[in-house]
Amino acid sequence: MNDVINQTDTDRLCVNTIRSLAMDAIQKANSGHPGAPMGLAPAGYTLWTQILKHSPKHTTWPDRDRFVLSGGHASMLLYSLLHLTGYDLSMDDIQSFRQLGSKTPGHPEFGVTPGVETSTGPLGQGFANAVGMAMAERFLASHFNRPNYLIVDHYTYVMCGDGDLMEGISSESASLAGHLGLSRLICLYDANQITIEGGTDIAFTEDVALRFKAFNWHVQVVDDGNNIAAIRNAISAAKEEKEKPSIIIMRTIIAYGSPNKQGCAEAHGAPLGEEEVRLTKECLECSLDECFCVPEAVYAACSCVEKGKQWVENWQALLDRYAQEYPSEFQEWDQVMRSRLPEDFSDIFPDFLDYEGKDIATRAASGITLNEIAKYFPTLIGGSADLAPSNKTFLNGFKEFQKDSYDGRNIRFGVREHAMGGILNGMALHRGVRPYGGTFLVFSDYLRPSIRMASLMRLPVIYVFTHDSIAVGEDGPTHQPIEHIASLRAIPELTVIRPADATETAQAWKAALKNQDGPTALILSRQKLPIIKRDVYPSAKQLTRGAYVLIETSKDPQAVILASGSEVSIGIDACKILTEKGIDVRLISIPSFELLEKQARAYIDEILLPNILPCVVVEAGLSMGWHQFAGSKASFICINNFGKSAPGPALQKRYGFTPENLAECVIDQVRKFS
Repeated sequence: MNDVINQTDTDRLCVNTIRSLAMDAIQKANSGHPGAPMGLAPAGYTLWTQILKHSPKHTTWPDRDRFVLSGGHASMLLYSLLHLTGYDLSMDDIQSFRQLGSKTPGHPEFGVTPGVETSTGPLGQGFANAVGMAMAERFLASHFNRPNYLIVDHYTYVMCGDGDLMEGISSESASLAGHLGLSRLICLYDANQITIEGGTDIAFTEDVALRFKAFNWHVQVVDDGNNIAAIRNAISAAKEEKEKPSIIIMRTIIAYGSPNKQGCAEAHGAPLGEEEVRLTKECLECSLDECFCVPEAVYAACSCVEKGKQWVENWQALLDRYAQEYPSEFQEWDQVMRSRLPEDFSDIFPDFLDYEGKDIATRAASGITLNEIAKYFPTLIGGSADLAPSNKTFLNGFKEFQKDSYDGRNIRFGVREHAMGGILNGMALHRGVRPYGGTFLVFSDYLRPSIRMASLMRLPVIYVFTHDSIAVGEDGPTHQPIEHIASLRAIPELTVIRPADATETAQAWKAALKNQDGPTALILSRQKLPIIKRDVYPSAKQLTRGAYVLIETSKDPQAVILASGSEVSIGIDACKILTEKGIDVRLISIPSFELLEKQARAYIDEILLPNILPCVVVEAGLSMGWHQFAGSKASFICINNFGKSAPGPALQKRYGFTPENLAECVIDQVRKFS
């Protein structure tokens, strides 16, 4: 079975070697997905060796083409291509596929394998990442390129399958990409019509070509996924398209070459078996004498080291000339590509002194802060899922990012929370931009899978989540977040910050921008909150410690109040009531569990006094997670059930979020443990 079309003998040998490597690695691991790599081998080989602009020895070169394998289960295709084209991925690494500590994990992982641009596996995520990468490329090109100096000039390729296109995130992302006319985004769709459960016709019978035409994509069909010339011509035509993103629908055969499992669902997610591997190699005219056999002619034909090196040298020479002719632009380029903070970083955040005596919602304070810092971060770019007026995420004085204005910094994501999350990840992965996105806290559920992926990859994405409690009021329980803060705190590597007032909000943005080793979620109020007088109370700069003593009515407090966000102001008023009643207390503002957990245990114990003094926790969300700080003598004013539709103040009173109730709870705790 060697009916690969329009290939030279060398092409055929290379393609079948890729198939052979995939089969051998999966068989040795006794785990993996051989079908897709075998069907996609001709397309992968064509793209990586003949079209893709990349440099195996310069994996972070800014102007490389990006390649995303959205169907991450086909990872052995990518690992084979990385190995054969010259990346730092040895044959030993290939043979260690799916083993502990290897550079070839079961699904591609960003930061583990050289040349892997993003972690994929959850279907559709990679597709959305690719849209984000393409958006970042267009923004940076518009911002930095000058006549005869195209220092940003590359394409984004995403390879996906039927499963990717069934996921809603891919439709959301494709719709936005078509609207934006991202012509440098090219999708190679592996239409093998097989899923784990069987043929796609059991659940997926839509006309994908018509769907993508409706999305305003350029659509081509390659009837035979083995036809290298047809694939190459289709990609070339896609690169010539200047108005739309492109999808190339390739009719492939899963597990191509396997005499007994070709075209079968069984080949999707299980090794072929030793005998079937032998029979398949025989059909493909591969070596039967040894496993993991790569002829020298294949290495010679696939290597991209020299041409990659030449691409990088040519680009670097161009950048050097750019630096001479456009020194200020180059300085800015160097700053953003190295992710350096502005020199006057600590001084750019508002202190809100002009707002003293006024109440201001932390969402509004966030908008004020964001607009101030945007002046100092030239590639800070983002938006909201159709809620910018509510989330306060719009950058005043800057254009919208649209098809005719890719230099705009305000992104209209539309009502597409999940796509927004995946796109933000892609923008962060691309580098050069600092992305943020906003929605209501209750809708963080809609982008939670993307938040998890950002956390897994430790991407510096910033989320602006507003309308943070039952104080949302009349919109009712569908819009009142209850479990969401605890849910976000449960995600490893995600820093969650819930500021108490405008001054803490400014410092929360400061912490978010300094955090370049993971995502940050800002949890903000809809309702107005008093601005804490920092000439009376400790500086909001202590937010970076995660928790700090805000009020201490005596050196010998009788109880401790732990509060976050909008409930801190309730705590301040409760302290006044308690003082009048002769009860001395310590009020702790705890804006961030994650920042607090990074502090020395001695500091945590010193300020919280867990298990020593009676404690009352007040937060308008689940009590889950607070026990680790509150100790054994704690009670909780939290909400562990859904809210109701009513004015916010009425709901706060109904559920006990008042200074009077908090003071009574403290008195009860003092009595209980006295």
